[in-house]
Amino acid sequence: MIPRISRQRGQGMTEYVIVVALIAVAAIAVYQLFGQVIRSQTAAMANELAGEDGTAASRAAQSTAGKAATQTKVRTLKSFTGHAK
Repeated sequence: MIPRISRQRGQGMTEYVIVVALIAVAAIAVYQLFGQVIRSQTAAMANELAGEDGTAASRAAQSTAGKAATQTKVRTLKSFTGHAK
């Protein structure tokens, strides 16, 4: 017979793994939508900190953010289910 404490530890670890997996999936989805925006903003900040002009990278970030916003409005659950009715 397995001691009760051992089973509870296994259940806690399983719950932890499920939560971490859900967070990872959410992070991947957000990064796919806004990854280019984040890279452009980081490039603009790096250029400014280096004493260079970062307006081009900043404009690229704004443009990409607009595209990402448009994608979030266009995508619905049907986008991921193969347009099932």
